[in-house]
Amino acid sequence: MREMVPVQDIVPRGGMSVREMIDAMGSSGGFTARKLYQAVEVADRMMKSEGCLRFLSFPACIMATGTRGVLVELVKRGMVDVIMTTCGTLDHDLARTWKDYYHGDFNLDDAQLRHEGVNRLGNVLVPDECYGELLEERLIPIFEEILDGRSSISTHELIDEVGSRIDDERSLLHWCHRMGVKVFVPGITDGSFGAQLWMVYQNRRDLRIDLFADEQALSDLTFDVPETGAIIVGGGISKHHTIWWNQFRGGLDHAVYLTTDVEYDGSLSGAQIREAVSWGKVKETAYQVTVEGDATISLPLLVAALLEE
Repeated sequence: MREMVPVQDIVPRGGMSVREMIDAMGSSGGFTARKLYQAVEVADRMMKSEGCLRFLSFPACIMATGTRGVLVELVKRGMVDVIMTTCGTLDHDLARTWKDYYHGDFNLDDAQLRHEGVNRLGNVLVPDECYGELLEERLIPIFEEILDGRSSISTHELIDEVGSRIDDERSLLHWCHRMGVKVFVPGITDGSFGAQLWMVYQNRRDLRIDLFADEQALSDLTFDVPETGAIIVGGGISKHHTIWWNQFRGGLDHAVYLTTDVEYDGSLSGAQIREAVSWGKVKETAYQVTVEGDATISLPLLVAALLEE
């Protein structure tokens, strides 16, 4: 017989901490609210589990928003060991280190924005001079310095080298280098960072990006640890590469998935984290939860609650 637990009301009060509100959401029987409470519990268990290798997986888009600061805080406070992400994360982190992005609106006239040389990312505005032109100007000299005397490099080594040259504490790459967090980008050419590498390649035909060295590093990281866990934001290649490598050790032991996608179309991005159990990418005994909703809302709340522990 299932234990029947009464639904309780949330009683807001002045001075309530984020963790107190999350706990109240857990006892309220709220729909996604209760899932967010469960996500905090899973993530907290993952953070406190001795010897657990902790993955953070996310797509580039949230780096164009203030959620970048939440990701930085996770790294800065030693709550992350490995990052799996997309090429645009590197673009936005570096571009925002050197220039500003601006508030916009989802309903702006996109044709007019193009005439003005402004790119729209949801309700964030990215002028050309703050992105493509800037990255081309700054990155190629950095690449040439890093690659001087070598013809092959992995993505995590290259990203670490770039991070070592960024003297700005707002930067994710700066903190990843400083904290020894490896950043893997399986689709390295799918963004401006990769496009500038391709430009270097025009004059350096011997240049090779060693993706196998990235895969070997992931193998070395995952195989011998007692547990692994992941906070996974969104889907695509960063989500899949995280759960893919964990299947070779029997699956993740802890998993929190924050997503806006739906599962009825069979997509990887929409798949609930429990679906990964059938592939052996998440253990059937794992502490796991999928939280539906915009990660620019759920992730800051989750991390703020964790930091209060």
